Amino acid sequence: MGKKLYVGNISYKTTEDELRELFSRCGEVLSVKIITDAFTGKAKGFGFVEMTNEQDAQKAIAELNGTTSAERTLTVAEAKPQQPPERRSFGGGRGREGFGGKRGQSRGR
Repeated sequence: MGKKLYVGNISYKTTEDELRELFSRCGEVLSVKIITDAFTGKAKGFGFVEMTNEQDAQKAIAELNGTTSAERTLTVAEAKPQQPPERRSFGGGRGREGFGGKRGQSRGR
């Protein structure tokens, strides 16, 4: 299994192929993923690169972190494990009366 790296401050015009080419100078690249907005499809300015081994990953961090690509200073670091999505509740257990006062009752008219 490879070593996943976080790459931040990527130019919005950079392609996955260009990112792959940049990182391949440091070793073999298994995968490249630039994160895009689900609604617009536009790049969010960060992504992930998976290198084949720890040595190549450390070399990429050492050589590419803080360098400039497409007039942007890249941030390259070890990726943190993905956390499960946070469960959100809507309403907070307020019941039927939570938002509009007591419904169905006269307002004193």
